[in-house]
Amino acid sequence: MSKAPAKAEAPEGEAPAKGGKKKMIIIIAVVLILAIAGGAAFMMMNKKKHAEGEDAEEEVSHEPPKIKVDPSKPPVFVPLEQFTVNLSPEEGEHFLQSTMVLRVADAKVGDSLKLYMPELKHRILMMLSSKKPSELATIEGREALAEEIKEEANDVLGYAPNPKKKGKRNRPEDDGPVLAVLFNQFIVQ
Repeated sequence: MSKAPAKAEAPEGEAPAKGGKKKMIIIIAVVLILAIAGGAAFMMMNKKKHAEGEDAEEEVSHEPPKIKVDPSKPPVFVPLEQFTVNLSPEEGEHFLQSTMVLRVADAKVGDSLKLYMPELKHRILMMLSSKKPSELATIEGREALAEEIKEEANDVLGYAPNPKKKGKRNRPEDDGPVLAVLFNQFIVQ
């Protein structure tokens, strides 16, 4: 029988073949695990940033749209029921009986306002009952009340008053879709 040929010895500096394959497999496995972990971390961070971006978009989308009044269309009015409230005590018992109408930008706003009517009536009742008869005795006092009611109505619809625009305003629609509060009846006794 013949002897098997002797294995060739590897030249200096080279690793034996069987140890090299195991090391190569381990290195490839570690690289794959790191790549998968890195990809998962990237996706998680990207998903978190995307969710934060959606929140920011939602906040922007909650801002009410700008109101434009078309003068060629007829005005839209939303009547409110009659309010009768006891006024804040000053000199004896006084009450206020008032009916009012809200002028709004368009029919859509009128329909929206009807949906929020219970909240609006509540706010108006609270506001009226906090007034004193002397505050409502002058035209300026009644105009100030109408402005407060207008701001409350716009607030109910999601249009917060703009503190930068206090004083005279150029256009009524700058405040929101409720353009004016008009009193049809105003009796203080």
